[in-house]
Amino acid sequence: MTDQQAAEQSRCGFVALMGAPNAGKSTLLNALVGTKVSIVTHKAQTTRNQIRGVVTEGQSQVIFVDTPGVFAPKRRLDRAMVQSAWSGAGDADLVALIVDAPRGVTAEVESLCEGLESVSQPKVLVLNKIDQIKREQLLALSEELNARLKFDRTFMISALDGDGVADFVEWAANGVPPGPWHFPEDQITDLTLALTAAEVTREKLFLRVHDEIPYNLTVEPELFEVKKDGSYRIQQVIVVTRDTHKKIILGKGGQTIKAIGAEARKELQQMFETDVHLFLFVKVREKWAEDRERYTDMGLEFDV
Repeated sequence: MTDQQAAEQSRCGFVALMGAPNAGKSTLLNALVGTKVSIVTHKAQTTRNQIRGVVTEGQSQVIFVDTPGVFAPKRRLDRAMVQSAWSGAGDADLVALIVDAPRGVTAEVESLCEGLESVSQPKVLVLNKIDQIKREQLLALSEELNARLKFDRTFMISALDGDGVADFVEWAANGVPPGPWHFPEDQITDLTLALTAAEVTREKLFLRVHDEIPYNLTVEPELFEVKKDGSYRIQQVIVVTRDTHKKIILGKGGQTIKAIGAEARKELQQMFETDVHLFLFVKVREKWAEDRERYTDMGLEFDV
């Protein structure tokens, strides 16, 4: 078979993963790809921009897009995140609504169903966390949601243990349109190594610090250097809005930031399979969430 014939038989397309915060979209994306490409925490609104995971299955390449959770926005950043989610749906070839099955039909799910009525692309329903709900409740939920919105198919999965994930991948691989692949066969995400590293540090911050602090910080890559011995030197800036937040992140005697750095470094070394020298700095920038450049870096629209 020639390269041209292979290209003519190949398929490639985008599948948007839509859902309310904490529906399990990031966990699902990682399960689909087979490794971690999107950070996961128990806190809502962890995902801020579109994270793409690339799955190559036979002659098909599927780019799954983990979109920010859709919720009622209050700030500019919130509005930008929600707008990013809806633009992800509009730009995709296929759309999957991810629903936290144990939580059922919440106000956010109702809003998503209403919004998806105007999306013309084929849509499927993915009921996630099925290991946490009785079968009769699951079937009733599927019936209720399919009555609200026309879905081509319904998948019942557990992203955490992988149950049902293979069927979802098979559907996507057969459903994306014919066309050449967008990425090399061994590429699993479009995030740069520097941005991947920054996201891992942000995850550790979300897990370590509490209240409103995680939602008022960002992590900026400052340096990503490959050393002669193959190790990585990574410098990142944790940007917060208040001096009090800086003190909390630093901790007494710098203990908190040391712990965050150690946790991030350990995971990055496992991900990159090399030694990582990670240096973290904390800066106060009161209005970083009103800085147009930060939105560009995150792939978000500023004027929303």
